[in-house]
Amino acid sequence: MKYIQLILIFVTFSITISCKTSQTKQITNPEEYKAYLEVDKNMDLDNANKELNFWSNKLAKTPNQYPYYSKIASANSQLFKLTGNINQLKKAEESLLVANQKTNFNNAGYLRGLARNYVSQHLFQEALELLLKAEKNGENLTQTHFMLVDVYLELGDYDKVDQYLSEVKNLNNFDYLIRLSKYNDHLGNLDNAIKYLESSLKIAKSTKNETLIQWNYTNLADYYGHSGRIEDSYKAYLNALAINPNNCYAKKGIAWIVYSYERNPEEALRILDAIQKENTSPDYFLLKSEIADFMGNIAEKERQTKKYLASVSDDKYGAMYAKYNVILFADNADKKKEAIEIAQQEVLERPTTQSYDLLAWAYYKNGESKKALEISENFVIGKTFEPEALLHTAHILKQNDKILEARKLKKELLESVYELGPLTENEIKNI
Repeated sequence: MKYIQLILIFVTFSITISCKTSQTKQITNPEEYKAYLEVDKNMDLDNANKELNFWSNKLAKTPNQYPYYSKIASANSQLFKLTGNINQLKKAEESLLVANQKTNFNNAGYLRGLARNYVSQHLFQEALELLLKAEKNGENLTQTHFMLVDVYLELGDYDKVDQYLSEVKNLNNFDYLIRLSKYNDHLGNLDNAIKYLESSLKIAKSTKNETLIQWNYTNLADYYGHSGRIEDSYKAYLNALAINPNNCYAKKGIAWIVYSYERNPEEALRILDAIQKENTSPDYFLLKSEIADFMGNIAEKERQTKKYLASVSDDKYGAMYAKYNVILFADNADKKKEAIEIAQQEVLERPTTQSYDLLAWAYYKNGESKKALEISENFVIGKTFEPEALLHTAHILKQNDKILEARKLKKELLESVYELGPLTENEIKNI
């Protein structure tokens, strides 16, 4: 009898140890990022406002000095990045249009400036048209080619991406390395994507350009997260914040680690509350809605969703939140058809694998699973490594009785729960 009791004690002890070791490791430390959530001063914001006032006053005194429009646009663009205020991005567009009109759309720098603005607005076709004009102009051609890589990547024209990457190839150049990294991420070569970004970080540090360094850290943090290196991801976000305590993107990255990896939704919401004092981007409402759903607080989920919808109802956002709207509307009985319409427009404007995935998902949610499968088989399956697209594909395959094909994606999806968010875990297990 004693022998059996000893065995039971040993088994219980082993199970306890096993459970403890399988629990999520604590990565973040609130004491390390506490100061970044209580920042009273935003020097970047102050400087951007000073720049805007300075050049606006200069232009008022000498209205014929059209180069000032470009300076004003630069300040407006910076204010948009810092605050998320869409009006600033649209004001930048207005000034850049004036600068281009004054030069008959024949100044490559102004053309690139307006193209950059259009990229921020997800107006990729319009950006491409401007960049091709800048390419014909020939001034500072390398910078134009770098931007053409960006736009063709967004449009899904990978032959052109290859062509222009070969035009600007230089493994000692920051701008080349960050684009090579992004392209490798698209191809599913995450280790290479990280390697190239680590190389670009060394170059950024050598130039002592703090804007480039913090940008590099946050993007590297994203890639580390994708590859399961959560601790490295967290440290990289902290490094970005050490340079700029107002870096909202880095704070959001930490909030995601706290929520998705550590499963601490209350702390994640506390971080997001702090961010929203500085930045009004609509996507923060969506993340709060997801976290509320995870907590089982359906009323709060609906409240945050309504705030998001109220924000993006402003026509100035255009197609910037099309992806989020498709996914959101596809789950809404009254807006399911609209989800298809938005996705169709996305495919028309931006025929990427991700756009086709959205269209397939919208059809699937509308009960047209055969149509969804046809789109997935022709344009999605085997063409992307994005976890969200793979999750949508698994559901579509399963609905069409392709159970084995769906389950082949299951292992990879379970490894991507951190990226997809904890709400998806049971969903994936049930595939």
